[in-house]
Amino acid sequence: MKASQEFINQLESLNQAYEQEVNQKKEKGLLEEKTAKTYLRHSGTFVRWCKGDFAPGIRKEMK
Repeated sequence: MKASQEFINQLESLNQAYEQEVNQKKEKGLLEEKTAKTYLRHSGTFVRWCKGDFAPGIRKEMK
């Protein structure tokens, strides 16, 4: 998928706010390290998909 640049800019801004919130919750002990990493990894992957930098299952298709 490739979204418009305006959408990508908004999405990256929101994802940055999300990352800050996840990290704050981790620092307060409300999220474990592994959980926070999982949350951030998946949100980052979604942003990459919107930008056209990621396609689900591509690595497995290449095998």
